[in-house]
Amino acid sequence: MNIERIPIDADDVAPQSPPPPPWPALEGFAERLAAITLTVPAAAIGAFKAVLEEAHEGLKARFAADEPVEYLVRDRAQLVDLVLTRAWKLHTGSHRGELALIAVGGYGRGELHPCSDIDVMVLLPKSEGAPWQADLERFLTFLWDIGLEVGHSVRTIDDCQQESLADISVATTLLEARLLDGPEPLFAAMKKALAPDHIWSAADFYEGKVKEQQQRHQRFHDTAYNLEPNVKASPGGLRDIQTIAWVAKRHFGAETLDQLLEHGFLTRNELRKLKNSLAFLWKIRFALHVLTGRREDRLLFDHQIRLAHQFGYEDATYTLAVEQFMQRYYRTVMDIQLLNEMLLQLFSEAILNPSPTLPLPLTPRFQVRNEYLEVVNDDVFLRAPSAVLELFQVLCQNPELKGVRAATIRSLQRHLWLIDEEFRQNPRHHRLFLEILREPEGVTRALRRMNLYGVLGRYIPAFGRIVGRMQYDLFHAYTVDAHTLFVLRNLRRFALERFDHEFPKLSALFRTLPRPEIAYLAGLFHDIAKGRGGDHSELGAVDAEAFCLEQGLSRYDARLVAWLVRHHLLLSVTAQKQDITDPEVVNEFARSVGDPTHLDYLYVLTVADVRGTNPKLWNTWKASLFEEFYERTRRALRRGLESPLGEAELIAETQTEASEILARDGVPTSEVERVWKTLTGAYFLRHTAEEIAWHTSLLAGRDPFDEEPLVAVRQETARGGTAIFSYTQRRQHSFGRATAVLDQMGLTILDARITPTANGFSVETYLVLEDTGGAIADRTRVHEIEQGLFRSLRDDAATSYKVTRRAPRQVRMFTTPTQISWTDDERNGRAVLELVAADRPGLLSEVGKVFIRERVQLLGARIVTVGERAEDVFYVADVEGKPLDGAARSRVEAALKGALDLRA
Repeated sequence: MNIERIPIDADDVAPQSPPPPPWPALEGFAERLAAITLTVPAAAIGAFKAVLEEAHEGLKARFAADEPVEYLVRDRAQLVDLVLTRAWKLHTGSHRGELALIAVGGYGRGELHPCSDIDVMVLLPKSEGAPWQADLERFLTFLWDIGLEVGHSVRTIDDCQQESLADISVATTLLEARLLDGPEPLFAAMKKALAPDHIWSAADFYEGKVKEQQQRHQRFHDTAYNLEPNVKASPGGLRDIQTIAWVAKRHFGAETLDQLLEHGFLTRNELRKLKNSLAFLWKIRFALHVLTGRREDRLLFDHQIRLAHQFGYEDATYTLAVEQFMQRYYRTVMDIQLLNEMLLQLFSEAILNPSPTLPLPLTPRFQVRNEYLEVVNDDVFLRAPSAVLELFQVLCQNPELKGVRAATIRSLQRHLWLIDEEFRQNPRHHRLFLEILREPEGVTRALRRMNLYGVLGRYIPAFGRIVGRMQYDLFHAYTVDAHTLFVLRNLRRFALERFDHEFPKLSALFRTLPRPEIAYLAGLFHDIAKGRGGDHSELGAVDAEAFCLEQGLSRYDARLVAWLVRHHLLLSVTAQKQDITDPEVVNEFARSVGDPTHLDYLYVLTVADVRGTNPKLWNTWKASLFEEFYERTRRALRRGLESPLGEAELIAETQTEASEILARDGVPTSEVERVWKTLTGAYFLRHTAEEIAWHTSLLAGRDPFDEEPLVAVRQETARGGTAIFSYTQRRQHSFGRATAVLDQMGLTILDARITPTANGFSVETYLVLEDTGGAIADRTRVHEIEQGLFRSLRDDAATSYKVTRRAPRQVRMFTTPTQISWTDDERNGRAVLELVAADRPGLLSEVGKVFIRERVQLLGARIVTVGERAEDVFYVADVEGKPLDGAARSRVEAALKGALDLRA
């Protein structure tokens, strides 16, 4: 064997956990069950039910009294043993000596949570007859009658062997088989038929379970840090511990985790950490089953707050109890992931590469063995602390390596104490850290490993405080550290040519940046102050500048990183909440940015940040919106801040471009002039040349006296998404009606532009996406939208309209009080209403109804959904087109709060 197992001496024998004390009630339950007969079937069913109910309540009481969960899952399994074996004896009669009743899966391990699957197998001898069929049916029916939902199979030994060969999950389930009742020789024969020398050799089994784990992790996006993790199946969950145990049992015959210490695969501290992690996840799972009364393994929002308080966490000044609880969960699964990686690697060497392998020298301190990086000897880190960082640089420089060898990970863990203030102040270490960021390959992988191994949080202590920190909302899908690493991954993808197809323009722009590491450092620090209270952007900027100066960056570069951290939300918030077609908005933003260099860095950071916040947040509309805003700002900067582009010039340019499109499409100039005479300057500012040409072509040739609404849908637009155009007589109810129809159809409304015309009509453009985040692709659905919106706009204004769709479960878990703020847009003669409210179907329609009642004219809207919150902006005026006065604003605000809080 070439694996470096831990030496065992007399003091290192596995500290076998003392056997848990017996549950006194079990003996009484056994006596009561033994006294039950089937003379009166209904009475027997009632007696079994009474035992199960009493035992269940007893386990709940013990859990509430904080008894170790390890005792409870064992006692639950022992109780079920008693129930099943007694019911088996009552129903199988003379066939008991021929058939074997076997517990399999988790029940076979002797581990049952309150609502865990109870899986059993009836093992048959090789016989063609089935005289026991009726008895088995009665037995299984009886179990159902007493309230035990048992998963069962009936097999011969040949069946077991064939099905195990075909499906590794069956082989795994039978690996944990435990005889409950029946002939020992039959059970032993089955175990022999399923041994590694007959099916699933240790090597094949190992490779199969690793592949199975990889596929399972992919279903959870390869991260343990989802908002609502599955304590059993998510990366770092219970299944990862079970995978370790299954492989160890198949190859080494290890029956418990303690035996991994005896075999030299774990240290005492690692075993303690693994068992503590197992107990914590068991405690969560047990609590979920008790709380829900069903087999629930998902740590849903519905349950997180209740479990946090049940486990003794309390709200603190800057951190909610639920956030503290979830941080412990995420740090626990992080420990499990590391131990899982180490142990599976050690098992791989023991099972797949048992012959000694000579190391290949790589650097004076590192060598390669079995395609993994390792230190040349155990005291490398102690003699040369800089090797702690060198390890990750060598990984970057050798991307063909699979990772770090387990023995080296273990050595690194033992020497993390070396990363102290003196280490952090060492100029050589500063150079090494920056060199890692500047490597052409492997930067993301290196940073992820630095976080997993605990190095990143020690080198940057502020980063250590955000490891596992979650934010209790629907906007942030990951913990702060996981989100930060996703942002860095996204930035790195801009730098690598093989990902050019994702964002061709952004990738080309990124590779023109003079120092890409500035973007990486800004990404690393942009959320580092989350959870401290105050403005995390301001606090993080202070940390970022101090760190960059400490690392040896120039004062200009350090200030640029700090500026990016301080303003990392500026582009996103401005683009989504302000009217970027307004030249003054663009010019003001350009003044804030100052120069093209700051703009370029901010643009790439913004896209990387939004993409890394939540997979559901990024869509083609945001990509188009940010790109359009970036291009408008870059143009303003090129023109010069002292001579900004004016409205008249912008309108003229847009009209010229639209005229060229219409001429190519053969639309008569006379028709174009007729249509454009009814349109205002605001219309030409708020729409692109392509949109103007589309609208004009639809209106050209239309009878000027036609009062019917006109509705059209363009499936794909340059703005990213589906555009819905309506031209209807000017009525206050049109916005409420249109949004109600679109919302009821399950469409996400992103943008609404409403422009009155000179002839008493209204041009309205809505940009929408399907709830999947894509544009509308089905022509039939397009027709349904056109017809539904047409009918709604044509109806009398008095006709009621409503949205009956329900809000998703996650959204209903949060309470967001309605908040309203007002600003003046004097230059455009309108007021700006910013609304923050609980997002739900029909919200925009309710807003529209309030505007009707309060005689408010809607001129446009920006629709922003931030997780469970709607943060929408409405541009409004009174019915005469003037800004709302103070009294009108107060009435609108009161009406909105009354309508929205009532329905929340």
